[in-house]
Amino acid sequence: MKKLNIFVDSHVFDDGFQGTTTYLKGLYQELIKNSDKHFFFAAKNIKNLQDIFGLQDNITYLKYASGNKFYRLMIDIPKLVKKHKIDYAHFQYIVPPIKRCKYIVTVHDVLFIDFPDYFPFFNRVKNQFLFKVSAKISDVVLTVSEYSKKQIENHFGINNIHITTNAVSGEFFEAYKKEEIQKEILKKYNISNYLIYVSRWEPRKNHNLILKSFVDLGLYKKYSLVFIGEITFENKEYTTLLNTLDITIKEKIHSFENLKFIEMLKFLRGSQVSMYPSLAEGFGIPPLESVAAGIPTITSNATAMSDFDFLKEYSFNPLNQQEFEEKLLKTLREGDIKVEELRQYLKDKYSWEKSARNYNLALKA
Repeated sequence: MKKLNIFVDSHVFDDGFQGTTTYLKGLYQELIKNSDKHFFFAAKNIKNLQDIFGLQDNITYLKYASGNKFYRLMIDIPKLVKKHKIDYAHFQYIVPPIKRCKYIVTVHDVLFIDFPDYFPFFNRVKNQFLFKVSAKISDVVLTVSEYSKKQIENHFGINNIHITTNAVSGEFFEAYKKEEIQKEILKKYNISNYLIYVSRWEPRKNHNLILKSFVDLGLYKKYSLVFIGEITFENKEYTTLLNTLDITIKEKIHSFENLKFIEMLKFLRGSQVSMYPSLAEGFGIPPLESVAAGIPTITSNATAMSDFDFLKEYSFNPLNQQEFEEKLLKTLREGDIKVEELRQYLKDKYSWEKSARNYNLALKA
């Protein structure tokens, strides 16, 4: 029986970790266990992919000739698909216009349609056209939550969308010694006793809520604040507030971009509380990752994050600063009272094994 050849556009791994890299890593680390498929992972940084997915008989790594997205979509990918006789090619959001095999596309969300104020005009217009066309011409359309499925159906008029939900990678569940991690962070970055927010920067990510509460509650007198994530769109409200602060407060606020995954994980493990005040998400995996790492976590209950019913006691309306502050102070007081209980529930409810099973069913549908 001929193996299915599956091409995976993995260029997102060239740009550091984000939601799409978490998704591809978790999903395909499970799928590559299946020997009746051969997987072709393509990116500029092949060494990085090898570190993530390893070396085995049913994996081939392909190097893109260019880092330019137009060259990748118009020339690189069609050539590689034809050369390696690919059966299915998997993309995130946008597919190449030249179709030489069956397409799988994962549309993680269409938040720019429902929340236009959080996205630049050109970005909205471009993505609405490209995402819709990509979904229409694809043979298999995937998304990551029931919320996103309903929104894509409503806006694009597409049915038969399959859910391959996000889950949490095994690294987050691994045992560690918190005091040793904290000593390492202190020695390397001169940061201790800190609160953390892991997310890329966009206005909808609501960094300004954290900063305002950090100042209003006087938390800077005892804690530091750590933000980890790349800048996609500037949060002007955050920048304006930051520029008004005294230097003694600014010194307690630390932002990191382009951190390696292991450094991000160390920062997370060493933190006192993880916060996730996002206004809108297609899924929202960081609060699940911090729970898995055993970190007291509070999270927004907006959009897809309302599905995290097991975190209801630790959730808040991201538009309500008072509610956010009450949950934050409560969590700082009580610490990790229910962390182990929450971790176990998380393991049971979200798994890449289930998502891989749904992926395989989608290919057969």
